[in-house]
Amino acid sequence: MPESISAGIHDLSFATTEFVLPHTALAEHNGAEIDKYHLGLGQRSMSVPAADEDVVTMGAAAAAPIIERHGTAGIRTLVFATESSIDQAKAAGVYVHSLLALPPATRVVELKQACYSATAALQFAIGLIHRDPTQRVLVVASDVSKYALDSPGEATQGAAAVAMLVTANPSIVRIEAQSGLFTTDVMDFWRPNYRDTALVDGQESITAYLQAVQGTWQDYRAQGGRPLEAFSAFCYHQPFTRMAYKAHHHLLDLNGQDAGQATLRQAIEPTTAYNAVIGNSYTASVYLALTALLDQADDRTDQLLGFLSYGSGSVAEFFAGTVVPGYRDHLHTARNRAEVDRRKPITYGRYRALHEQSLPTDGGDHPTPEETTGRFRLAGIRGHKRLYEKG
Repeated sequence: MPESISAGIHDLSFATTEFVLPHTALAEHNGAEIDKYHLGLGQRSMSVPAADEDVVTMGAAAAAPIIERHGTAGIRTLVFATESSIDQAKAAGVYVHSLLALPPATRVVELKQACYSATAALQFAIGLIHRDPTQRVLVVASDVSKYALDSPGEATQGAAAVAMLVTANPSIVRIEAQSGLFTTDVMDFWRPNYRDTALVDGQESITAYLQAVQGTWQDYRAQGGRPLEAFSAFCYHQPFTRMAYKAHHHLLDLNGQDAGQATLRQAIEPTTAYNAVIGNSYTASVYLALTALLDQADDRTDQLLGFLSYGSGSVAEFFAGTVVPGYRDHLHTARNRAEVDRRKPITYGRYRALHEQSLPTDGGDHPTPEETTGRFRLAGIRGHKRLYEKG
């Protein structure tokens, strides 16, 4: 790619679920003080999928506004990032490809590494564009985080999808070449094939995350990355929003910088607006943080942003991006806020019933209840085949 051509995020959109469970309802059920969730975790509510919603319906809904705005011409790759996969063989993105009527001349793949894989997808996309700047790549990150009922992780659940159109000469964020990487084998969070809910060692996960912050930053600087003072804000993976504050505090300490509350709030608070009310969306989380930051009133033109993408197990990456002049003209701010506001609050009992439901495995004809008012729905399963339709 000629030096004058950059690559990055040209469009950015997200979708979430039909229902929402306020943390006040969870606290009432658990007999917990609400500050445990509002202050301790930094969470206010969590998105809950309807019976006919999953990673495919959310992913297609997130990408639809991008396709409507830009069309399908030039999109030759769709990368679907998730750790809530619906099939051990077929990529969930193939269903999204069909629902969005993308051209047959498209490669579709699914990437997995806990919450990190959307960043792998973004880097994969940038690599393709460096090879052929005329191409556009659609990246979809979609997940439903699910932990056992009455477990410590229950309050951090959530669900959302983020879609990004990655192109040359992008209109929202230019991604820089330098990248800091870190991988280590640690059992902080995992979900064996035979389980519907994840297993997590909460304290080990926090420790591993902070270790990854240090490792990625050190590698980023070794690769010629910018100094800490060059950044105006930081988009961290947010399994719960307070974790972003912990991570940035650690990064400031590593650099001998002031880690006071005012400094932390300035760098982190604008990125937490959506994650605080949606909950953990795994692969989508760090890009929901970016969306929240850009949807704020402050003008971010030409500002340098830091991104820390962490996936348990663990793989992490630190990279940088610059906000492009005129980016506001390309946002979906009103639609994004409406997507959050349209969710219907449910009782703890209703949430528990949705949590405990599972799709039949006998190969029969099983339609799903029509619950979502979203653009796409899982119509049912017939002969072990998932059937999707437009809402």
